[in-house]
Amino acid sequence: MTRHETPRHPPPTGNGTAAGGYDGDRAPDELSLVLAQALVSAVESSGGHAGGVYLRSGTPGLLRLAVLAGLPGPLFRPWWRMHVNRPFPVSEAYRSGRPVLLGDAEEAMRRFPQLMAGLPFPFGSLWVPITGPRGSLGVLAVLRASTPGKSVAPADGDRLHRLGHRLGDALTDLERRGIGCVWDTEPVPVQLPAATAPPVRAGRFDWDLHSGRVTADDDLCGILGFAPDAFPGTVDALAEQLVPEDVYGLWALARQTVESAEPVVRRMRLRGPDGRSHLLELSGRWTHPHGDASSSHLTGFLVDLGAGPVVPEAADRLPRGILSLDRLGRITYANGLAEELLGHSRAELIGHVVWRALPWFGHEAYEDHYRAALIADEPVHFLAQRPPSRWLSVSLYPGHDGVSVVLQATDQPAYTPGSVTAPGLGIGSTADRSSALYRPVALAIALTEAVTARQVSAVVTEELLPAFGGRQLAIYLLNERHLHLAWETGFPKGFLDRFDGVGLDVSIPGVETLTTGRPIFFESMQRLAEAYPGIPIDADVGARAFLPLIASGRPVGSCILGFDRPRGFSPEERTVLTALAGLIAQALQRAQRYDSEAALARGLQDALLPHRLPEVDGVDTLGRYLSGTQGMDVGGDWYDVIETGNELALIIGDVQGHGVSAAATMGQLRSAVRAFALSNHDPQEVMSGTNRLLIDLDPGQFASCCYIALDPATGVARAVRAGHPQPVLRRPDGRTEVLDLPGGIVLGVDGNATYPVTEMRLDPGAMLALFTDGLIERPGTDIDEGVERLRATVERIGAVPLSETADQVIGEARAAVDRPDDIAILLAARWAEAPAVRRPPPARTFGPDLWRTFRGPGPGHSAAPTRTPRACRQTVVCRATTAV
Repeated sequence: MTRHETPRHPPPTGNGTAAGGYDGDRAPDELSLVLAQALVSAVESSGGHAGGVYLRSGTPGLLRLAVLAGLPGPLFRPWWRMHVNRPFPVSEAYRSGRPVLLGDAEEAMRRFPQLMAGLPFPFGSLWVPITGPRGSLGVLAVLRASTPGKSVAPADGDRLHRLGHRLGDALTDLERRGIGCVWDTEPVPVQLPAATAPPVRAGRFDWDLHSGRVTADDDLCGILGFAPDAFPGTVDALAEQLVPEDVYGLWALARQTVESAEPVVRRMRLRGPDGRSHLLELSGRWTHPHGDASSSHLTGFLVDLGAGPVVPEAADRLPRGILSLDRLGRITYANGLAEELLGHSRAELIGHVVWRALPWFGHEAYEDHYRAALIADEPVHFLAQRPPSRWLSVSLYPGHDGVSVVLQATDQPAYTPGSVTAPGLGIGSTADRSSALYRPVALAIALTEAVTARQVSAVVTEELLPAFGGRQLAIYLLNERHLHLAWETGFPKGFLDRFDGVGLDVSIPGVETLTTGRPIFFESMQRLAEAYPGIPIDADVGARAFLPLIASGRPVGSCILGFDRPRGFSPEERTVLTALAGLIAQALQRAQRYDSEAALARGLQDALLPHRLPEVDGVDTLGRYLSGTQGMDVGGDWYDVIETGNELALIIGDVQGHGVSAAATMGQLRSAVRAFALSNHDPQEVMSGTNRLLIDLDPGQFASCCYIALDPATGVARAVRAGHPQPVLRRPDGRTEVLDLPGGIVLGVDGNATYPVTEMRLDPGAMLALFTDGLIERPGTDIDEGVERLRATVERIGAVPLSETADQVIGEARAAVDRPDDIAILLAARWAEAPAVRRPPPARTFGPDLWRTFRGPGPGHSAAPTRTPRACRQTVVCRATTAV
């Protein structure tokens, strides 16, 4: 089955207890019937034209579309699966247990931009949770016409909400009977009932042409407006209900019957008393009762078709091709000219899904137009190319029961919107104009998550080039009246180097588009060469678009789009590309500000983190820092090692947030902890004092911290913890465990918080690992899994130098593509053999200038001790003392 074919039966689902659907030729299972019935009721009662039901699946947190009514399932495949945490109305209704009612596209764009990026059409939608005793079971959704500027009527929302509750009760009853109400297969397609119309009726009559007597049944009397007992029984009474031209036709047929010796069968159309057309089918022949006389009877049926379908002969007379599709995409009618224009007979078309009967009609661009017609419930017009080279003008007219397609031959357009292989945007309808906004909206959403200039450029490459069939992209940024190449893809290697750094006085299109503020389009490289004689050309064929990047009236740079074939640019495309250039310019301007702030923050963080840790006999220490991958922003993670009398203080902490503010707060906290520690306060006083200081410095900011005072000679350690992850301890025999240290709340929340102290012992040969939560957090996994992963890694590494342990731990973290937070680790290992003589603590008279001479290589560094002879260390102390 192709991806566009609507299955005649959904795939089998085993015993039917895990999901709905059909199983071969069986009748629908009970779950499918309950869902379909509820959905049809919801659509009809809400005045909608389509809808669906989402149910929980076997995958936790994942909803699946179980039933889809009024829309072809394959065209909406991207919406078959929806995670409950996604920013979509179906997810919010499920999570919150409250209805989400969207009156028009503007409201939907404001609240759910991702929804409108995928379905950029004007429509209203109602989403209500299906609730049971244990919470949400799924979501019931209805699509209907947009009501611009008007909210959804409360009565509509209440009515649908009640249906959701009733459906929840029905599903709960199914579960009590052992029928599972989860869904793990494709959605079941449901054809909505036809709109309310007069019923189809058929009445029978017999006309004795010899006596003129007419007998009619009750149905015929009803069609003609007679009460059954009031019908006179004459042909004159019948003729009185007809217009004169129909009466003459009826008498002519009667005469033909009388004069013919052969049976006569004829059809004609008669207009009834209400003005609607009825189908009359007549049959007549001579009869010879008793063999002694001759008489003739005219018998027939009068059929009232109700609203009636398209009259085939009328459509065949039109100078346009006509197709009729149901809302699932199946062709129900094709006139003669449609056969000719499409190159297929009616037998090859009728009854088939349009994308299967006409594979070329399944192009993504045409699918988008069909989605627009069905969802917006408005006419859509576009151009389509029937292979190999025939062009058709296509109009889609949607209705409650289906879509009428009008086809007309047309000349090849002067330009091919979108790309040579993807005819693009149509004209004229609201849905078409909304569809034209798809790429700006999708690009805008993607650009909100791009932080650096490089990320912005990557998003433009991924979103902009595929949208317009481009092959090359170059972005130049303005700096001191010169354009510098910031990003390129698709151009020959080194070709753009000659344009790097050009001034604004150079006459080339990339400069002129920025200085004039107008985009410049060239449909071929020949046109480009003619406009700029002597300019280097990278290809003989192709097209170019030069877009100015201007944000808030300030020039940012220029963007070049390259195409590998000549092509035109429609007015719609020029408008869209100009709008996209504005979005790109704003994102690049924001990225430049971010880059400046990030450079400042990194410099501040580099200055505040220790670049060399003190050496103490009996204990080795090592610290590492690794930036996160998301946003490339610096965080507030820090570590420190301080000599305090006979103890060595091991500190690690993490300030909430990122950027300059977090780095500055980190520096203040590091200084505060150091000051308290050097004043010989015990661990609890250090933590309590730092907590009060943070509250005074920056109310609303908070941080976690772990502080361990270790006696290198005895291994006795006193630990205190403020909302920070538990350290990992590797014992001398290799056994590794996660410590269970009691602690207090994070710093900065409660000025009266207390922080209990835990005393433990670090045996010779043991190693302690302190770390921030960035090391153990992974998107989509529990933090306990990360802690266990770290413990297992440390145990597997074993007793190796601290640098090797740090390399392997950091290496595993660095391998993660999605690492949202920074990482800091501090390792401390007690020597297996204690030193015979402990050196005295250093004099606390070091000036800041002297310590700067020990700085290391910069960000991303390791702070590790450098073993220097004792005499050198003593010399340093002497110099410091002399300086003071």
